[in-house]
Amino acid sequence: APGAFAMQLAAIFFALAALGGLTMAGMRAAGTPRPPTWLALGHGAIAATGLVTLIYTAATQSLPTVALLALGCFVLAAIGGATIFLLFHLRGKPLPLPLVIGHGLIAVTAFVLLLFGIFQ
Repeated sequence: APGAFAMQLAAIFFALAALGGLTMAGMRAAGTPRPPTWLALGHGAIAATGLVTLIYTAATQSLPTVALLALGCFVLAAIGGATIFLLFHLRGKPLPLPLVIGHGLIAVTAFVLLLFGIFQ
């Protein structure tokens, strides 16, 4: 299928980003106001790599509709993550748990949609 390898590569990046995201969400739920900056930046960089991979693939190959829906959700998740980082983390404020959870749920939804695109 067109784009299959690139979608798989993006999924690997997103899975790695999810490990960092789950770690940070757990830290926040346990009461830590903010994760270490290196972890937040690493999470964002790996997720951005997956996003760029998926955007490039969508721009150059035909992808299943469900993969395009995943891409849209990943863009929303990226906007949410950037907002959390810029408006809270960099300003030394505790990360709002509802935003952290919402960001994660959108990203998980996107990931599941991407997996459907890969394995359909």
